[in-house]
Amino acid sequence: MKWNWETFFDALPFILPGLGVTVGLTFACYLFALVFGFFWTFLRRIPIRTINWTVTWVMEFIRSTPPLVQLFFIYYAWPMIPGIGVALSPFTSAILGLGIHFSTYIGEIYRSGIESVEKGQWEAAKALNFSTVDKWRKIILPQAIPPTIPMLGNYLIIMFKEVPLASTIGVAGILLMANTYGARNWAYLEPLTIVGIIFLLLSYPSAILINKLEKRMNRRFDKEMAFVKEEVKNA
Repeated sequence: MKWNWETFFDALPFILPGLGVTVGLTFACYLFALVFGFFWTFLRRIPIRTINWTVTWVMEFIRSTPPLVQLFFIYYAWPMIPGIGVALSPFTSAILGLGIHFSTYIGEIYRSGIESVEKGQWEAAKALNFSTVDKWRKIILPQAIPPTIPMLGNYLIIMFKEVPLASTIGVAGILLMANTYGARNWAYLEPLTIVGIIFLLLSYPSAILINKLEKRMNRRFDKEMAFVKEEVKNA
């Protein structure tokens, strides 16, 4: 099999429509993981050993299981479970599978951010008789979230590179379109090269942007943290 530029340019317009699906699925999965990550974080903060142990075990199970297996289970096996099984579309299955999988990692990022808040800030919120909502909204989260933004950005890039797994359950992203073109024309080299180039063109600049964001956020966080501490002191 030799490289053929004619095949390359013939495959390009066939594959590109799948880019919108791939990018859209990436952001949908990522937003789901961001929200669901808080679910894991707050469950682990419940001061009941049984709940804490169960949540920790479930998170470890999800992280230890390949996301491809989870996608297959949600799409193929879940509908067959009597009483609770529901047939889902490939796109919805991908959001749930990849979203839940990555939410366990994002939940740990949130937890590390929350635990990095100084003990004195928690005590100050309690001494000032802040409600639970005000404590988290005004004191804890403003200090816990900014340092985690670069790590969250890295997981967005990782998720973008994992989303092609959804092609195995029929999501028409760029990888499925490339494989479809290859099967029809018995030419896989050029379409799969196009997929690799697309991921490189989108992932590498994003990584550079996140590195710059990390440096900027570190400077901004230092200023904001000093401001929050001053507000707590004066409240």
